[in-house]
Amino acid sequence: MTEMPDIIQLLPDSIANQIAAGEVIQRPASVVKELLENAIDAGAGHIQLIIKDAGKTVIQVIDDGKGMSETDARMAFERHATSKIKTAHDLFSIRTMGFRGEALASIAAIAHVELTTRLTDNELGFRVNIEGSEIKKQDWVQSPAGTSISVKNLFFNVPARRKFLKSDPVELRHIMEEFHRVALAYPSISFIMYHNGNETYRLPGGHLKQRIIGICGKNYTDKLIPVSEESDVASFSGFVTKPDAARKTQGDQYIFVNQRFIKSHYLNHAIRHAYEDLISKDVYPAYFIFLEIDPAHIDINVHPTKTEIKFDEERLIYNYLRVCVKHSLGQYAILPMLDFDTDHNLLQGLSTSSGASQADTSQKYFPNAGFGRAEQKDISGWEELYKGMNAAHTSATNIPVFQKEADIIENEFYALSGQETALFHGNHNITSFQLNKTYIVFPLKSGLMLVDQQAAHERILYEEYSEILTSGKNSVQKELFPRSIELDRSESEVFSVILPSVNKMGFEIEHFGHTTYIIHGTPAGLADNTDINGLVHQLIEQYLIHREVELGLEDNLARSMAISAGIKKGTVMDKEEMHRIVDCLFACQLPYTSPSGKKCFIIIEHDYILKRFS
Repeated sequence: MTEMPDIIQLLPDSIANQIAAGEVIQRPASVVKELLENAIDAGAGHIQLIIKDAGKTVIQVIDDGKGMSETDARMAFERHATSKIKTAHDLFSIRTMGFRGEALASIAAIAHVELTTRLTDNELGFRVNIEGSEIKKQDWVQSPAGTSISVKNLFFNVPARRKFLKSDPVELRHIMEEFHRVALAYPSISFIMYHNGNETYRLPGGHLKQRIIGICGKNYTDKLIPVSEESDVASFSGFVTKPDAARKTQGDQYIFVNQRFIKSHYLNHAIRHAYEDLISKDVYPAYFIFLEIDPAHIDINVHPTKTEIKFDEERLIYNYLRVCVKHSLGQYAILPMLDFDTDHNLLQGLSTSSGASQADTSQKYFPNAGFGRAEQKDISGWEELYKGMNAAHTSATNIPVFQKEADIIENEFYALSGQETALFHGNHNITSFQLNKTYIVFPLKSGLMLVDQQAAHERILYEEYSEILTSGKNSVQKELFPRSIELDRSESEVFSVILPSVNKMGFEIEHFGHTTYIIHGTPAGLADNTDINGLVHQLIEQYLIHREVELGLEDNLARSMAISAGIKKGTVMDKEEMHRIVDCLFACQLPYTSPSGKKCFIIIEHDYILKRFS
């Protein structure tokens, strides 16, 4: 009988470390998080973060903590090396951030690492150089007390991982998010951050409110409401913002448990619920909430990066947090400040009288008032235009045959007859109405058409802004009195890069210095009472979201501006406005989907309705 050869073997440490690195080190920001947390565990009072090329070239953290001995400096790069855990029981009583050396083995497996450290009582420091888990050099050197660790050429030996890193602005944004989380959790520690030789942050040690303003900007100076409650289960502290400071972007929302940043949709919902009846559904409050709880009642080891957490009494924590925030808002006599039946977006100020002209309506809807007018562009029989466009599209992108056939079937389903198309142009006596302040309902010969007002307007704006960016022809509406906008530093880093292209879309904005920008003009067509500050913040956020999929700069900005400036669900529209939206939608080159891929309209045929009643 022939024995089968043994095929299972232990992985070499170098490969095992690279696999572990894939779980913990996803991008430069992951390294920043680990190194900052290690510096804090070392008892540092002052921490410097030095970044080059968004962390792809250099990430260095210098602290004045207690340092390490020669043996500890070497041991820190061994797998499962830690100074905090001796028994399994210790896993459930951890209050520190990382454990010195917890992730160093993973980092050293995929980068060139230099560690220099000195104990306070020693005269000399110890330096060790590691490349791909292999110690290349170690010696005694002159160095200040504390630890300096430099990580260079991240993923140098894993080219596939390095290839999938995003652009510098995107990676820098992720680094800043990690920096913010750590700096907010430890306001008493001094932090300095440099990027490509420029000082990005200088945050002196102080109290939490100072730290919030230092990171998020002076706009929060008079917008913060303190939160402080004690219970048998946990203690709650921190700040929430006043309802009138809520923004259209979901940023500056931080929850910390035992000074560790966590992600929890459940707790986010509790805070959101506390703002019930104080803000509308399309805006978000900022908050900086700290929970202190016995580590025995939580499990932080449910995710490799330890940003997710489990509570023993999750529902109890939810209710305590909601009541706590609501109580703080009530203490400061915060009353409902918004009327939910009133439009709060770009359609505010539109004429809703029955005598409003098409020109007046379009002037306030679109950057170019003439865009999409039937008399300027022959859009009768637009289904024929679509067929030609689809043929060009499919040939250009080499869509498989089965996909082409599926597209043809779908196009035929959506195609309107010439008689039905004529209903939308020059005849505004059709009985149309809004459904749930979200959809525009039009009767057709073959049934009903439902237009998603938000998706439709985003498609219209996207094509208009794309045309403006291509042609360079824009219309600027000058501000009578220039106004300023204050961004946080991470937003300013991104905005300074895209500002020239933003101005091509009809804005007239200049950098005033540091994180302040002056607005001299806005695109023609925006309502007078548009929240320009909110629009700019949302534009930056949408740009970063789209940047993840590597769109070109101009296409990215056109999409971002369309999504940011488009009308939203819940907007009340009069008959003239509804017809104008549909007119302009079917003047688009591709009226079927929004820039984000959502359908702009659907058709419900009479046959389907009859079946539902049979």
